[in-house]
Amino acid sequence: MHRHRVLVVEDDADSREPIAEVLTQEGFEVEIATDGAEALAQLGSGGRPCVVLLDLRMPGMDGFEFRAEQMRDPALAKIPVVMLSGDDFVDEKALELGIEHFIRKPIDVDHLIDLIEHACHA
Repeated sequence: MHRHRVLVVEDDADSREPIAEVLTQEGFEVEIATDGAEALAQLGSGGRPCVVLLDLRMPGMDGFEFRAEQMRDPALAKIPVVMLSGDDFVDEKALELGIEHFIRKPIDVDHLIDLIEHACHA
């Protein structure tokens, strides 16, 4: 069992729930946030995940705003992020935000797990 903690920041339950289920089955400890503000609150209240899976487009605080806030806090800035997006330009947007890893929706589960493993062991 991995027991790495992963924070999934995704507003769409149809995307979020299958991701959480697969990661749990793979042995990850999964936490959920439905927008960037909820994710920041969770990060500020204690345990740190080894990686954040971040959707870009969400109501409330979106992925862009979350990333800006994350980078303002030196402790949070160290947490790796994998961007999740259906956007055709996800690679360019990840680069703009200083995010090394991204995955385009619909998600290739094996690729996602590889990215998480890489981020958690980096």
